[in-house]
Amino acid sequence: MIRAILLRLSNSAGVKKLLNTWPIARRVARRFIAGETLVDAVRVVRELNAQGFFATLDPLGENTTREQDARHSTDEILETIEAVQRERLRSGVSIKLSQIGLLLDEQLCFDNLKRLLAAANQSGIFIRIDMEDSGLVDRTLDIHRKARSEPGWQYLGLVIQAYLYRSQADLKRLAGGGTPIRLVKGAYQESEQVAYPRKADVDANFDRLTDILVETALQADGRPVDGTGRIPPLAAIASHDDERANYAILSAEKAGLRKDCLEFQMLYGIRRDLQMRLRDLGYPVRIYVPFGREWYPYFMRRLAERPANLWFFLSNLVRR
Repeated sequence: MIRAILLRLSNSAGVKKLLNTWPIARRVARRFIAGETLVDAVRVVRELNAQGFFATLDPLGENTTREQDARHSTDEILETIEAVQRERLRSGVSIKLSQIGLLLDEQLCFDNLKRLLAAANQSGIFIRIDMEDSGLVDRTLDIHRKARSEPGWQYLGLVIQAYLYRSQADLKRLAGGGTPIRLVKGAYQESEQVAYPRKADVDANFDRLTDILVETALQADGRPVDGTGRIPPLAAIASHDDERANYAILSAEKAGLRKDCLEFQMLYGIRRDLQMRLRDLGYPVRIYVPFGREWYPYFMRRLAERPANLWFFLSNLVRR
């Protein structure tokens, strides 16, 4: 119930306006968000790199409704790619297609994505397309399919969400075609017609998809994380759940997949203990580092994901 309410509130313009103008909320949100500027994000990534972690920078933004905003978002992502190259960060970049025009016009979105792929091709920096709500999955896959004919497509990856019924078929097709995949549980409010409603079922499907991801990575000789830390392996497990991480480790060990061919990815500010444990076990660990002024929807989804996140937020409000 609480999760559903928070996810609905993530689309509320009124609550967004309130929290954006509330200094206390902005300060508490900094646990999960690197800051509002690229300078803030670069500083955080440098710190993570020094601690033995890789990163993926996420210039926050989604559901763009004006063409000029879609082009502006694309320019901001290009600046992020340039900063990774200039600052020699061990990082990739994550984006959302609705951020660069998918809700406006698919050709506009594709043209903007081509600009990003050209920069990726020139700099050797990986771009991950985050998957959004179920209504955008087919359109996202269509854009990705078209992008595979463009220079730089080899620097492009996708996300698969374990709570969707369709994900097993999507994963087999994408991973079999050599697309690097980040496997997540899913963070949007979805109906029972398209997504598993029970956490136990989502977890079970996550493990099934993990096995598929491990096996397809093994068949492709794994492709370990590259020496710069910018290009991830084909298989990336994104979860803050100890059981999902442990299952992935056992699956990889049984299959004979090398440690450097299985990357764990986690969100900035969440489960630092698990991040360090996996790093110390010898697995590549990549931290998803969001930044920017459009932090509200992302922040609300993080509160909805885990009761501990909501308690952290509320207890800090009370103390202030």
